[in-house]
Amino acid sequence: MKIISKAKIPSKKSGGTKKSIYDISINALDGSAIHLAEFKGRHLLFVNVASECGFTPQYKDLQKLSDAYPDSLVVVGLPCNQFGKQEPGNSTEIRQFCELNFGVTFPLTEKIHVKGPGQHPLYQWLTSKALNGKKSSSVRWNFQKYLVDDKGNLVDYFYSITSPLSSKITRHL
Repeated sequence: MKIISKAKIPSKKSGGTKKSIYDISINALDGSAIHLAEFKGRHLLFVNVASECGFTPQYKDLQKLSDAYPDSLVVVGLPCNQFGKQEPGNSTEIRQFCELNFGVTFPLTEKIHVKGPGQHPLYQWLTSKALNGKKSSSVRWNFQKYLVDDKGNLVDYFYSITSPLSSKITRHL
């Protein structure tokens, strides 16, 4: 499993100009840069995850989804402790929990903020129409999903109650 970390994105100063998700780079825990541009041609499903949430069993279906579309989809789990403090672990604990309990092999990042002050630049893009060119949203709880198509366009977002295997998601893959 690849663990990825902090991202960088161009500033919002352009005043409403759509930015490319492929402009975002993410620093791996080992310090190496991962550029989302590496995933051009594949769909991306970003999910803010937490190990102590009622939706945590969705890890199993996220892994099934990742396994079902290995050449056309990258699921990325982004641990977040902003909702009910339901992700208290460090990176090692989170990775071990996901691997042992759910067999997770898709990429997981270090803990990030998905809203408010300190919002991770990836979530600035995902939640801002000015950056993604499609729609604005706010993250309401753990396991909210954002789907980006194989050309880097935001498709839609799906609240926590939407199963990763729902046709609402899979019909786009």
